[in-house]
Amino acid sequence: MRSRVGPRHARRPVPTLLRGIYLPRSMDAGAFAMTTYGIPLLVLATTNSAALTGLAFALEWVPRLGAFAVAGAMVDRHGTTRVLRVASAMRAAVVVTAALALPQMEVGLPTTVTVMLLAALTGVLTEFSYIAAETAGGVASRQAGERAHRVQSVLLGIDQVGTLAGPAIAGLLLERAGAAGMLATIAVFSLLACALAPRQHAGQPEMPEPVLAGLRTGWTTLRSLPALGWLVCGLTVSNLAIGLLQAAAPVIVVKQFGHSSADVGLIWSVAAGASLITVAVCRRAIDRFGLWPVGALSATVAASACLAVSLTHTYTAYLVLIAVLMAGEGGMTVVLRTLRSHLIPQQVFGATLSLTILLLLLPFPLAGLLVATVPAALLGRVITACAVLQALGLCAAFMRLRALPGLRARLA
Repeated sequence: MRSRVGPRHARRPVPTLLRGIYLPRSMDAGAFAMTTYGIPLLVLATTNSAALTGLAFALEWVPRLGAFAVAGAMVDRHGTTRVLRVASAMRAAVVVTAALALPQMEVGLPTTVTVMLLAALTGVLTEFSYIAAETAGGVASRQAGERAHRVQSVLLGIDQVGTLAGPAIAGLLLERAGAAGMLATIAVFSLLACALAPRQHAGQPEMPEPVLAGLRTGWTTLRSLPALGWLVCGLTVSNLAIGLLQAAAPVIVVKQFGHSSADVGLIWSVAAGASLITVAVCRRAIDRFGLWPVGALSATVAASACLAVSLTHTYTAYLVLIAVLMAGEGGMTVVLRTLRSHLIPQQVFGATLSLTILLLLLPFPLAGLLVATVPAALLGRVITACAVLQALGLCAAFMRLRALPGLRARLA
């Protein structure tokens, strides 16, 4: 009888992961992707200005970075369920308000200010919901033990599916249904994430630290984990190149290649598809070869593709190379998530997660400012310089990871 009961209990986490983790994460990923890629497209459609589009990209990310200073500590104090529900509900309220207000405004400064403010507010709320959903995924990964990378692969796959569909859906809705239709769809995803928020009862600290102290807690934890610190440093340098390509895509595709704004969304949809395939491959590759070989190969692919992107002059080649670049980025992200879930203590996971994501996203507003200030004719040179920095940073990070004696078994 015991042999029958054991397997039956072993299968119980499957529906729990589907309903308690994967479904709410899917809804939040949909809202995240449509907000991240749809709002800049809305700014471009409203202002028809490359400089303002780059500025909007920066304005979208600066408030997000500010939110990371408190989001992790809020999750550690109040739990994933409450934070995800409140952030998702508020995001729905913000986009519905904007959807109702924009049609009443005249085209010009009021509309521009509104969409810029919309980018900032949705950016903050989206990062709160993302931290909550990511922390819930981290709890599930630790419960999975040696199969943590499988859970992380599914979560990353969900994010990539959102990125795959988000830009295309946002562009289509913006063209066919206008801003109101796109914003209403974001609200629907947000409300579903609120309703399906995972109910986790992980133990909270008996004496929760002040919210603003979460950043210091995360920094202390990260310094005590050199492997995670080196990987975060390498990916931060890499993200400067990634962010620059994202911010410059409207300028390059529309102004230099002469394609439409819908083609900008197509690039990131194709890139997400390539990354999704890579995540599925990495899931099996890590089982067979280990974390370090998969991460090193992914870094090589990403750096090589980024260097090639800076030299291309056609839309087709640009699309293909961006897809290859994001495929390599997807492989490195699986390694980061797996290592992060293994090394960070549960009681400070939210605060440390917030700090790592904060560091990884610091280059994005800088990339937006570069696009807003650098003449379009010089963007190619700036991208080349960032690609070289990316290659050097990733090489240093993975060489250092390989040299850490305590991680040879884990990274082999």
